Amino acid sequence: MPDLSKPKKLHIAMYPWVAIGHITPFIHLANSLAARGHTISILLPQKALLQLAHHNRHPSLIHFHVISIPHVPGLPPGAQTASDIDITDKDPLAIAFDSTAPQVESLLLSLRPDLVFYDFADWIPALAASIGAKTVCHNVICASCMAIGIVPARSIPKDRPMTAEELAQTPPGYPSSTVVLRGQEALSLSFIAMDYGASRFDARITAAMSRCDAIGIRTCRELEGPMCDYLSDQYKKPVLLTGPVLPPVSAKGLEEKWETWLSSFPPKSVLYCAFGSQMILKKDQFQELVLGFEMTGRPFFVAVSKPHGAETIEEALPEGFLERVGERGVVHGGWVQQAQILSHPSVGCFVSHCGFGSMWESLLSDCQIVLVPRLADQILNTRLLAGELEVAVEVARGDMGRFSKEDLCAAVEAAMEDGNVVGEVVRRNHAKWREVFAGEGFMENYIDGFIQQLYQL
Repeated sequence: MPDLSKPKKLHIAMYPWVAIGHITPFIHLANSLAARGHTISILLPQKALLQLAHHNRHPSLIHFHVISIPHVPGLPPGAQTASDIDITDKDPLAIAFDSTAPQVESLLLSLRPDLVFYDFADWIPALAASIGAKTVCHNVICASCMAIGIVPARSIPKDRPMTAEELAQTPPGYPSSTVVLRGQEALSLSFIAMDYGASRFDARITAAMSRCDAIGIRTCRELEGPMCDYLSDQYKKPVLLTGPVLPPVSAKGLEEKWETWLSSFPPKSVLYCAFGSQMILKKDQFQELVLGFEMTGRPFFVAVSKPHGAETIEEALPEGFLERVGERGVVHGGWVQQAQILSHPSVGCFVSHCGFGSMWESLLSDCQIVLVPRLADQILNTRLLAGELEVAVEVARGDMGRFSKEDLCAAVEAAMEDGNVVGEVVRRNHAKWREVFAGEGFMENYIDGFIQQLYQL
């Protein structure tokens, strides 16, 4: 006889927005759920499957189902994910994404899951209701970004663009916090009033979170408790937290050439910089970045995409740069094993854009943290780390978000220079928070609690 004291294992379907930065965290969450015996069906485009299938650690319980992304006017031929389009031109991809609804409906009717997770497809709840499945609008960005930008309390004009002053105003009831946008930074929130498919982004996301049974967020109460409570109050529904959901560091060693290069420097001396695949700098900012690292006089490893307009990363480097830095500097335009690099004994500082994944990797590392954000969620993540937690140094930037080589060098020196007051404060606070987040059972307890809340739905 079955053990009636134990609830049956869940079957969860997932259909995230078709961007690698969205699909990857969904797969990491699927791994955590499958590790506890639950079955997961992940819907995704073929290109994403080819790129990400290796992340599946439980192939007997996690099954991929390919969704065909149709061509629509304005979408480049063969485009299937956000990586295939310009970061500012998502409307055609959103239209194509919405047109996959019949495929998704057919799959849900066949799979009959208990729950459906989504983030962008505001039409999922209606499909799920037809088969009696509950829905979770699961978000892989910080709670602060949603709380400041996408809540019913924020009034967004329907007939004109919002000004920087309007965007900089926090919505009524927003928790007292230093996690805010300053001056022209607020324009990074202007995407909330842009068209995304059949509706504007703000209307789409508000609908996605209003129609679900619960809101899921990849965060923890220790970091964003007040923001999560605010979202729950705004949308009048439970907010379920998964914690950071980071994959374990691969047992595969660091690529030999990088291991050899890093090992030639003293412990905690190398500066490592990475900005993610979708943060592509203009050539002048790229040059300011590498010149800033040169100015520090320290060894550095910069892994960023080639700048706009450049055929190769080498051709974009400042004149004479390679000759001046010699063997102490590497500028690499390809993929690298970030987790292994951050855990290398020679690496002492992580300079990042503060995307949510990199934010968590920096918190769990033993490196000093320096942040150069550009997009709204990255800026808010930075305010959380540099302002609220005081575990990082933010690079000073001008009104248009631009930084100079002197700005970058000054931030790195503040973090790294022996005896610097700022560096000592962030090092001490970082060690305290790292102990919390890396503590035994911290991540596991969040996942276990998350699953219990799913059963309560």
